[in-house]
Order: sequence, then C-alpha cells, then structure tokens
Amino acid sequence: MTEKDALVRFGISMPQSLIEQFDALLAEQGYDNRSEAIRDLVRKALLAPSQIHPEQMAAGTIVMVYDHHVSDLPIVLTELQHEYHHEINSTMHIHLNHHQCLEVIVVRGVVSRLRELQQRIQVLKGVFYAELSVTHMDSPDHSSRPHKHEHNHPHSHGEHGH
Repeated sequence: MTEKDALVRFGISMPQSLIEQFDALLAEQGYDNRSEAIRDLVRKALLAPSQIHPEQMAAGTIVMVYDHHVSDLPIVLTELQHEYHHEINSTMHIHLNHHQCLEVIVVRGVVSRLRELQQRIQVLKGVFYAELSVTHMDSPDHSSRPHKHEHNHPHSHGEHGH
C-alpha cells in the first residue's frame, strides 16, 4: 500500500436504528465489516454521473422501463438512439409483460452527451424510468497509457475509437 493509499480512521455517528438496518444490510450482502461497506458506498457516490466532469470520457449503461403501447414511443426511442449512435455500443430489449419493456443501452462517450441522452429518454411520455450509470475511462487518445496497444483480434481501428 502506498503512502497515498494509507488508511485514515474517522468516526461516524448515526442513530441506533439506522446502524442496525445498516448492519443487517451488510450481513445480507456478505460484508465482513462496516469499513469496506462504507468505502464501497463512497466509491459508488463518486461515480454518480453528477460527480463526473461533463467533458470526461465514461462508459456505462442507461436502463429504462417504458410502455411500448404509448403512441409512437418505440419509433421515437429508435430515432433518438440513431441520433446518439456514436455513444451507443449495444442495446438489450426485454419484454416484461404485455405493455412494459425493459431496455439496457450500453454507452461510451463524453459524460455530458450520455447525460443528455438519458434526460431526453426520461422526459418522453410513456417512459417510467431511465437511469444513467457510468464509470471512468481513459480518453480516446490513451495518452496516459505508457504501453503500446497490442492485441490479436481482427478489426480495423477506424470507427470504434481504439
């Protein structure tokens, strides 16, 4: 562990009922101690789309649930996805029941564009839920990488940003 990564102890005060609920959650999720669970909560909070700089590159998902019977919604969603085709890597569509669909869109790009896409989906009539979840990634030029990019899978590096 480097000096930068040295552990720092600090105290947290919370109501007894809240700590009991937290401990029950930790046991259910298999945590050995509160510290690791709190570290995971902090990491998750720091990866919230609102905490990542708008011009930073990120990868993630947009998960949405919508009523496919709402007038023209499937057509509007398809057109919107075509408009953001540079940011969309893949989609998965699941029929939850006769009316509802779940769609997972795998995205990669500048955070501001990913947020914009999620917000444009969220406000559509018939969309019940749309949430963006992201993680940091290197910039497209990989200038921070000290090693040469080598691999043995067949494809050109033209379109997909390697």
